[in-house]
Amino acid sequence: MIDTNQFLDNFRSILNIEDRELRLGDKFRDMEEWDSLAFLSIMAMIDEEYGILINAAEFQELHTLGDIESFINRHRQ
Repeated sequence: MIDTNQFLDNFRSILNIEDRELRLGDKFRDMEEWDSLAFLSIMAMIDEEYGILINAAEFQELHTLGDIESFINRHRQ
C-alpha cells in the first residue's frame, strides 16, 4: 500500500495546487489545473515514484484520485 498523504502531496505539487486540500474522491479531470501537461506529468510520477508504467487507455479508465491510488496499489510489486 502506498502512503496516501504522500501520493496526494505529489499530485498537488505536480498541479501546483496550494490553496486547497485534495481528497481521494476528487475527480482530477474536473480540476481547473488539469491539462495535457498535467496528464503527462502524473503518468511520469507514477512511473518514477512507484515503478509502474500506465498507458493512456488504462489512465482513461481512472476518474478520481482514489482510482489512481487503487491502480498503483494493484500494480505495485
